[in-house]
Amino acid sequence: MGPVKNVLVSAGPVTVADVVAVARHGAHVDLDPAALAAVEESRARVEALADDAEPHYGISTGFGALATQHIPADQRTQLQRSLVRSHAAGSGPEVETEVVRATMLLRLSTLMTGRTGVRARTAQAYADLLNAHLTPVVAEHGSLGCSGDLAPLAHCALAVMGEGTVRTAGGELLDSATALARHGLEPVVLAEKEGLALINGTDGMLGQLALALDTLDTLFATADLAAALSVEALLGTDAVFADDLQRLRPQPGQRVAAGNVRRALAGSPIVASHKGPECTRVQDAYSLRCAPQVHGAGRDTAAHARAVAERELAAAVDNPVVTPDGRVESNGNFHGAPVAYVLDFLAIAVADLASISERRTDRFLDRARNHGLPAFLAHDAGVDSGLMIAQYTAAGIVSELKRLAVPASVDSIPSSAMQEDHVSMGWAAARKLRRALDGLTRVLAIEVLTATRALDLRAPLLPGPVTAEVLRTVRTVVAGPGPDRFLAPEIEAVVGLVASGAVVAAARSVTEID
Repeated sequence: MGPVKNVLVSAGPVTVADVVAVARHGAHVDLDPAALAAVEESRARVEALADDAEPHYGISTGFGALATQHIPADQRTQLQRSLVRSHAAGSGPEVETEVVRATMLLRLSTLMTGRTGVRARTAQAYADLLNAHLTPVVAEHGSLGCSGDLAPLAHCALAVMGEGTVRTAGGELLDSATALARHGLEPVVLAEKEGLALINGTDGMLGQLALALDTLDTLFATADLAAALSVEALLGTDAVFADDLQRLRPQPGQRVAAGNVRRALAGSPIVASHKGPECTRVQDAYSLRCAPQVHGAGRDTAAHARAVAERELAAAVDNPVVTPDGRVESNGNFHGAPVAYVLDFLAIAVADLASISERRTDRFLDRARNHGLPAFLAHDAGVDSGLMIAQYTAAGIVSELKRLAVPASVDSIPSSAMQEDHVSMGWAAARKLRRALDGLTRVLAIEVLTATRALDLRAPLLPGPVTAEVLRTVRTVVAGPGPDRFLAPEIEAVVGLVASGAVVAAARSVTEID
């Protein structure tokens, strides 16, 4: 990725690329002055209702099951503070910095729509925290995905109030008050409605969806390249990837994947070596021949998920919400079902992508199926085990990914004295997708490690220009075939190449890879 530009947050939606820039690459956040003025205008409506004798939810009443309880004006600041403190009830391991930054950016984006009734200074406080690279400590467990991601968002709001703990850019753990003071920032004293506005949203699950889509862009391309490496090293045919065959079944992702594999195999001496009439094989195994169909279905799933994400990025999720004509209305837009469903859908695609990759890896290790390669690609089979246990590792991960593919979004569980009696579990879907993506990265890395060793063992036959460049890149971190070595560091080294996009970059230095 090139230099990261500032991200401007206005009344309109941020993009997936904006989320990635701020969350992963530390981009500076600027606030649109015109949008800040609109934020102040909607705030005036909330303040007028605060003085009304009639109760208004979240402004002069309690919350959730306590929504009928009127709160006197002199207790409303305490009401908002108590709301955030009580909802910051997460437990378990810390959530990753990039997830918390994505969550905060998306909450800020909603605040800037002018539909939440917060003050401009409160919105600015979120931008200030992001720009200071102070990341609230958010715990793994606590969100049911309705009303949005309450607990994670409450931990973020707590830091803005000068309470709770944060991580600095260098990873130091500090209490929020100290961290704010070091950066010349003042804690926010929440006014009417603001506590609700800071915690009612799908921002945690949506932020993780945006990050997952960015990760998948790299992993889909890597999967296509891994398949090409395997087809080449297993003496498979490239004929099945012809574009006219893909056009017979107009699934867009399939055509993209087949094109990537076809270009990666172009000009391969290994492929050319067995194209003559002496080759007696009629068809390759499904894990080779059907790679574009599986990889493409995953791409199409991600395209659907991206469409849902883009709609959600354009949403102003809060309850109650300040409408453009000045009404303050209760609603159910915080329910995370749309996001939760696609997070679960992606976990299914990820599991299947890893599954077909592992099957290709396994073929290399079996002398009955690897077309003349040594058993387990070992230097001296019997004395050496080669990559036998690398396949075990991939198989174990694939087994876990199948479990992670079980949808979280069907597992609603009631809360808040049955007021919140159907919840999305979108946060849980997002968390398991992140684990699944890590697993897929590792399974693909093991296939790349295995296929590149097999390519070396095909010498004196040479790979094509694209696969040769991938092989050269892998050899910068892992030595070629030889007696058994400590294998775990080699797997981790290739995992690093896959995760960083270096495998895809190597191929793109030679040809176009989508």
